[in-house]
Amino acid sequence: TDRNNLHDVDTWMIFKWVFKSAAAILLVTNTWNLVMGVFDMAQSVVAQASGIIGSDASIDISAVMTDMESRLMDMDLGPLFGLWFQSLFIGITMWALYICIFIVIYGRMIEIYLVTSVAPIPMATMMGKEWGGMGQNYLRSLLALGFQAFLIIVCVAIYAVLVQNIATEEDIIMAIWSCVG
Repeated sequence: TDRNNLHDVDTWMIFKWVFKSAAAILLVTNTWNLVMGVFDMAQSVVAQASGIIGSDASIDISAVMTDMESRLMDMDLGPLFGLWFQSLFIGITMWALYICIFIVIYGRMIEIYLVTSVAPIPMATMMGKEWGGMGQNYLRSLLALGFQAFLIIVCVAIYAVLVQNIATEEDIIMAIWSCVG
């Protein structure tokens, strides 16, 4: 239609249309394989990272609690009451964060289901000149969604290292607040 209502058509235009149609059909037919390939790649990276982080972030609670109990016995009543109040505040804060974490995780699962369910639509637009950006942006968002789990693993590892500092810190109140921070 770009060429005078098809009165002036070159044969290369027909071959170009056939090639683009075949590529679009191939993409739409293999959409599920492409989406699962992205998630398999991201899952592989996350599994490797969690293996490294899991070994570095292990905590021996029995070794931590023996020294902490003697340090608490040496404290006066005023600092102990302050520590109890701060621990109560931090406990409530951690409970709220626990709820937020579950909302984020369930929201991520729902987002994965929604993004994968509409995958054929943006994949069908990848071969078009005007709408090709939609498919490319979809692949970018799919990769970002896959690697969000890696970011979550890194955040958990940072938190585990901060919790380990509670055992080595001399000031218990400072250790708790640095963990919250």
